[in-house]
Amino acid sequence: MVVHRKPIEIKKGIIGVISDTHGLVRPEALAALKGVELIIHGGDIGKPAVLESLGSIAPVCAIRGNNDRDPWAKMLPDILNLQINGTKFYVIHNVNELEIDPRDAGIRVVISGHSHKPSILKRDEVIFLNPGSAGPRRFKLPVSVCRLNLDGDRISGRLVELRI
Repeated sequence: MVVHRKPIEIKKGIIGVISDTHGLVRPEALAALKGVELIIHGGDIGKPAVLESLGSIAPVCAIRGNNDRDPWAKMLPDILNLQINGTKFYVIHNVNELEIDPRDAGIRVVISGHSHKPSILKRDEVIFLNPGSAGPRRFKLPVSVCRLNLDGDRISGRLVELRI
């Protein structure tokens, strides 16, 4: 199930972040996301079955990536502005295409994918999170997802490298 409603309230404040599955849903990714209350997919989904599998764990918010060109993907936005537990999130597949100043817009977390390189960086009070790729391995990059915790004003993320 894909949700786009705003604002979103989750009780425990645990969000799963995944990207660049390219049609592959690894059991290790599903296990790493178990217990989250919401999943955000940063694009390059590959097949609608990916969203269905993730939806068996928690509601899913997803965007279209540059490789999501089939008719089913046309229902997905290129960018999402979300408010989760009062925190503003901006989801874009390729962070290099960011055309706004997140800090000026009051955004606390920018989620992206595309590069397949997992990272959590903080710049100008904004967290830039890329969960890496949970799909087919690319070069020697890790296969990973992220678990993000919202605790009031505190936001902390943990990259989870999948053992495959």
